[in-house]
Amino acid sequence: MRIFKKKGILLTLAALLLSSVLFFGFNRDEKNFEISKNLNIYHTLFRELNLFYVDEIDAGDLIKKSMDAMLASLDPYTTYIPESEMEDFKLMTTGEYAGIGSLISKHGDDIIIAEPYKDLPADKAGLKAGDVFVEINGIKIKGKSSSDVSNLLKGQANKPLTIKIHRPGVDKIIEKEVVREQIQLKSVPYHGMLDDSVGYINLNQFTNKAAGEVRNALRELEEKNAKSIILDLRNNPGGLLDQAIDIVNLFVKKGETIVSTKGKVSQWDKTYMAEKVPVDTEIPIAVLVNRGSASASEIVSGAIQDLDRGVVVGQRTFGKGLVQTTRNLSYNSKLKVTTAKYYIPSGRCIQALDYTHRNEDGSVGKVPDSLISKFNTKNGREVFDGGGILPDVKVEMEYFSSLSVGLIRKQEIFDYATLYANKHAEIADAKSFELSDADYEDFKQFLKTEKFDYESESTEILEALKKAAKEEKYYSIAKDEFDNITAKLTPNLDRDLKMFDKEIKTLLTHEIVKRYQYQIGGILYALRDDKVLKEAVSTLKNQKEYNKILKK
Repeated sequence: MRIFKKKGILLTLAALLLSSVLFFGFNRDEKNFEISKNLNIYHTLFRELNLFYVDEIDAGDLIKKSMDAMLASLDPYTTYIPESEMEDFKLMTTGEYAGIGSLISKHGDDIIIAEPYKDLPADKAGLKAGDVFVEINGIKIKGKSSSDVSNLLKGQANKPLTIKIHRPGVDKIIEKEVVREQIQLKSVPYHGMLDDSVGYINLNQFTNKAAGEVRNALRELEEKNAKSIILDLRNNPGGLLDQAIDIVNLFVKKGETIVSTKGKVSQWDKTYMAEKVPVDTEIPIAVLVNRGSASASEIVSGAIQDLDRGVVVGQRTFGKGLVQTTRNLSYNSKLKVTTAKYYIPSGRCIQALDYTHRNEDGSVGKVPDSLISKFNTKNGREVFDGGGILPDVKVEMEYFSSLSVGLIRKQEIFDYATLYANKHAEIADAKSFELSDADYEDFKQFLKTEKFDYESESTEILEALKKAAKEEKYYSIAKDEFDNITAKLTPNLDRDLKMFDKEIKTLLTHEIVKRYQYQIGGILYALRDDKVLKEAVSTLKNQKEYNKILKK
């Protein structure tokens, strides 16, 4: 009887095991069939389009758009990288390319030099910000896109390019020969001492040399007797995960957990620890962040905060807690795919948008407050997930006026700086240069010549309110108030140029300084009246306050 029972149990277990295998196999086969079926439908759909659509279609472009739309339905970081864009991808990850060494941008119907880099080919050949491309090696530029021109400028190093440009204020076309070079863009464009005790490091991207550049800057600043360090990650969109880990490792002891990743596939579940000898585990640190600080910037600032290794100063960061991995595809293309979420030392993920659960209209919402959880730093301080890194020392963001936004969008600031630089051979250094009242009056006349106009968000909102009031038949009883507010909020160029003169002079001066003293000059000028920087310096110099922030 016992034997029969044992056999019965064994038969039952075998049957359950077989059914689970069959069920799993059925589910897997069903999923594979769905994939195969839909790929077949896509193939036949495209074949019919190609054969019978009334106009000729660009097959490659249409398929690329369909792939981009498919990936965009997942998240904005999962993207297809065709072979034609591999050089741009390499530039993002390494900072290396062969070209002329300048930023270019669209300006109306033209493509212009937006910023030449100091001592690189464009600069050495005498190209200036504001120069308009006319021809490159005999190819006319009119009607071409920025990416078209970028591709013409990039190529084999040590090869000369014949470039024809139009320079504002100069009647004749200027021809330059520019020899391409192998260029390495710096991840740390500037570092230096702010005073006799505070060192400053500006890190603007996480390429494969970022950690080495930060390490070298840190050592150099300590040789100059820096007693504290400010690491500026504002507007740094991120980059390579390993570089973020290595940068945190510069400041923390070996064995500290820096970040963990968790994904659907177990191979992406990893914990990354400080494995290298640090440079300095004691020096006080302030990390500067804002809404433009994302991804790897948030790993660095978040780990420094969670380990109570330093203070974070500024505004809430972007909130990107997703990890991307590149996968090789056919024809030398790649897929950059989100494979995991990252978790900083306290255990929190700072992802702000929930791409997994979209709204009915397809839009993406923020992680709801009900799902935000509390975590603790190494010292027991409360921190939260679900929305970027909240700074320890918050400095309110300053917003530009509608006038300033309009001047930037219509490139009036840029254009005036171009004319200014063509008229003035030199200016004072970035730390002391000031735009004169006469220069500002000249700028006002320039705007009138340009027939510049702009819109105000306030008036747009007011018009919407007036429309609602009319529909609800309240407008007649509030007409006088509406007229009074409209008169005050309607853009008035003369009034607003006077009202926002300090703000606009700052924007003008910053752009002008870059024409003479390049990227470093722009950074130095921006630091002159930087409220976030001043708050960080004040916190670092007040050791009692600094220690108080880091304690529970």
